[in-house]
Amino acid sequence: MKKNTLLSPTDSGICSLLAPVDNIAHGIVSRAVLTTPGIRLTLFHFAAGQELSEHTSKARALVQILSGTCAFSVGATVHTLKPGDLLHLPPNAPHSLTAPEAFSMLLTQITEPAP
Repeated sequence: MKKNTLLSPTDSGICSLLAPVDNIAHGIVSRAVLTTPGIRLTLFHFAAGQELSEHTSKARALVQILSGTCAFSVGATVHTLKPGDLLHLPPNAPHSLTAPEAFSMLLTQITEPAP
């Protein structure tokens, strides 16, 4: 059976968020870490020069920088994020990012129950 996430939603486990990634010289690599009905964790590795255009998400998001730096825009405000920084995005916040150098981040998306 193919394993779709690094961690099982039903068992305890450990995975390395800092393990090296192959074949990232010119792109973006993402890997699902954990997916449950209300939470999704995704590990992203960006090559230098990569960008994500402005978009929104219905989920609440936490972005944790693991290595390198990025320019992360939330609306008209640009934040330079570095390892150890944690950025909170409320639902529907317009955001984009640029990678001036290779960097890695952990994205936690929280889907909240409808009111």
